[in-house]
Amino acid sequence: MSSRSLIIIASLAQHSGDWLLALPIANCGLRLDDEAVRVAVGMRLGLSLCVPHSCPCGEQVDAQGLYATVCKKAPGRIARHQVLNDIIWRSMGSAGISLPSIKEPSGLVRQDGKRPDGLALFPWQGGKSLTWDVTVVSQYLGSILR
Repeated sequence: MSSRSLIIIASLAQHSGDWLLALPIANCGLRLDDEAVRVAVGMRLGLSLCVPHSCPCGEQVDAQGLYATVCKKAPGRIARHQVLNDIIWRSMGSAGISLPSIKEPSGLVRQDGKRPDGLALFPWQGGKSLTWDVTVVSQYLGSILR
């Protein structure tokens, strides 16, 4: 199956176009700049977004640039993660959850070695602290890494 076919299938997935319904409210982190809109629309339509090149990890990136969204060494990956973490942190305050909290707490590690992305500083329920984790799922990942 070609990558173009996979993109079309991914664009038909349930909720794949929900980002188009978000109101562009800058205070909530929901306003996309022109470049972000260009990339998002280009990915949705399966257009060429960049010049084919080598990723810092050594893999080849095609003109659609999908590999850059999943590579652990791709520039911008950490920045995208931090923006999502910040949106969750600010959303808790907007929802009236006024517990003081910190992002990227140190010293906390789960059994699988991963760290939470945020922690409420006071116990939330049953003496346990509220934590959150930002995880981004890519519909393209399976087709890119095959």
